[in-house]
Formats: sequence, C-alpha cells, structure tokens
Amino acid sequence: MFTWMRYSLLLICLLLSACASSVTPPARYMLPSDPLASTPRQPEGTLIVSAPRLAHYLDVDGIVMQLDDITLNAAREHQWAEGLGRQLERRVRANLSKALPTLRVMRGEGDQSNALTLRLNVDQFQGRFDGIAVASGQWQLLNDAGELLEMETFYAETPLAEDGYPALVRALSDSWDQAAELIATKIRQGDYFD
Repeated sequence: MFTWMRYSLLLICLLLSACASSVTPPARYMLPSDPLASTPRQPEGTLIVSAPRLAHYLDVDGIVMQLDDITLNAAREHQWAEGLGRQLERRVRANLSKALPTLRVMRGEGDQSNALTLRLNVDQFQGRFDGIAVASGQWQLLNDAGELLEMETFYAETPLAEDGYPALVRALSDSWDQAAELIATKIRQGDYFD
C-alpha cells in the first residue's frame, strides 16, 4: 500500500512538471525601425523630442486591444519587446528627421540653447475590435524658455491588412507614422526656425 502511494505521488509530480514545462513564452514585438536621417551640417535649428507620456493603461508590457466601445485588454501572450514609450520616441525622431531634413532632431537630453522641444502625450495606441489600429493624443511645441508655441491633438488610424498581432503592430506603426507626419507638417507651416 505504501509503495503504491509513493508511485502514485511520483506520477502526479511528473505529470505536473510536464504541464508546467510546456508553457510557451509570450511572443515579443518591436515597431519596425527606420534609420535616422543624417543631420544637416548647418542645421536651421534643433528640435528636441521628449519621451512620450503614455496613458496609464498603455504603459504595460502587453499589446492593448480594445474589445468593444469600453473594454480594453492588455495581451499576456503578445508583448512589447521594449518599453512602448522608448519605441515611440525613437520612431517619431526618425520620422521627424526625414520630414524636417534641415533640422537637427535629438533626444531630450541635456540643455540646448535656442532649441525647440516637442512633448507628446499618447492617449490611444491600440488595436480596435473593428480591425483598426489607432494612435491619438496631443503634442506641444515649446521654445527654449519653456513657453508654449503650439498645441494640437493628433489622431490617426490604419486598417489591419490581415488578422493577428504582427499585422496589428505594423498597422500601429503606420498610424504612428501618420501622426508624426501631421506634427512635421504643422512645424513646417509654423516657420519656427527662421
């Protein structure tokens, strides 16, 4: 009787360890990256891009899906490989460098005299139940004294080319690129660097 219980216990432990070891790690995703454009030798000005402030529900590892008009879900099996804020900052700098080739576009490090600062607040960066990837929020442009020069909202959406998280990440990236182009256009129209 004692031997039978010992074997039964050993068998249960083996089955439990087999189940535990078969858990697959989550898939990790990065936004597609573009190289930064080269900095002009004689730039007309410097634009510093601050790290975006994310809505609290976006500052998580899981990619966020909006399941209906009020329900949001951060995926457990599909996560960002790097913090979303860092990825968004890097991508917007690359896009602004290309769209504003006469400017030096930099990370928000150190003190730069006569530089303008771009601040971003990201309110939405998620897939939606209707197959749309949405990026929205607000941007602010400040002079070197911290005075507000421009403040606008942005909203961009991209339909997913197919089902699945890889398609969602690519569509989110496209929406973010559209937002960066809107910002670049407003900065160009403002003639802030003359």
